[in-house]
Amino acid sequence: MNQSQSQGGQQTSEGRHEDDTALADFLASLMDYTPTIPDELVEHYLGKSGFQCPDVRLIRLVAVATQKFIADVATDALQHCKARQSAIVKDKRDKQQKQDKRLILTMDDLSKSLREYGVNVKHQEYFADSPSAGLDPASREE
Repeated sequence: MNQSQSQGGQQTSEGRHEDDTALADFLASLMDYTPTIPDELVEHYLGKSGFQCPDVRLIRLVAVATQKFIADVATDALQHCKARQSAIVKDKRDKQQKQDKRLILTMDDLSKSLREYGVNVKHQEYFADSPSAGLDPASREE
């Protein structure tokens, strides 16, 4: 074995040691971090999927990953919403609504965003037998 090969082996083991140290530091920092998604909620859904883990660090790691996923989906849905609302034909009424500058996130925006992450959401259309279907029986005109 020549000298360059032995140095390459040392660099690889040093790199692994640095990675292990960084991972250990990150996992230790999770003990001090309080994620947006409560540990109990993460434990509940992990338990429903058959995963039991007593290590709080792993539970919090899943919570942080979930929080990141939700933030990414919400950001993408916002971009779809902005694109949809900017594509509306601009007439006088639309210009007045544009001044309001409120964005309305729809299920279609959310569905498009989730589809980019491999999650297909299908929502059923609402069908009624008659225009009065779904109304309070006392308010029906018959």
